[in-house]
Amino acid sequence: MSDKTPALHIVHCMLTLLFVLVALHVLRRGVRAPGADRRDRVDHLLHFAMAAAMATMPWSLGRSLTGRTTVVLCAAATLWFPLTALYRRTRGTAAAIAGRLPPAAGMAAMAWMSRTPHGGAAPAHETLARGVPVAHHTAAHGPAASASMTAALVTAALTLCLLGFAVRSLMRPMPALRTATGTAHRAAAADPYGHVRDGAMALGTAVMLVLPH
Repeated sequence: MSDKTPALHIVHCMLTLLFVLVALHVLRRGVRAPGADRRDRVDHLLHFAMAAAMATMPWSLGRSLTGRTTVVLCAAATLWFPLTALYRRTRGTAAAIAGRLPPAAGMAAMAWMSRTPHGGAAPAHETLARGVPVAHHTAAHGPAASASMTAALVTAALTLCLLGFAVRSLMRPMPALRTATGTAHRAAAADPYGHVRDGAMALGTAVMLVLPH
């Protein structure tokens, strides 16, 4: 895109490559898991769709992904992960839900980035052209500033959550931790690439949240 700086263009290219690799890994895992149940198949489909959508979001093609329909679909996917945590529960309720919060946070971030920007107050020259007093235009900045602050807080909260999930996922398969006796560490040792994939996806999504696209 012509309005991108060279540095931003390079970062977007790197993120696109990251998301494409994640999508390919998810697709490979889905194909190689013929015995997966319905929840696993939906999980793989949602992970693949999110990675593919994130790969296109920085580019002009990604503009077609914004809007109310995408937000609703991503919001439904956000709810899917925690609500289906009890479908195949082998541990406590809180632990089952917590284990599915990272993909839910990723879908929530996707919904947040896909929302259609709502225009605030009209520009000054348009307001004056319509005969609206300047005082009214100045007063309109109050709600706009409040909405901007709320959006910044939501973005910051999602970014921090994703960064935390990314660090946790990327650290779990570390060789020094694979000999640990904990259930989580044994699971990480059984699927180290899956945890690296999830951590990379969370990290890439966190970066996308704070970058212009």
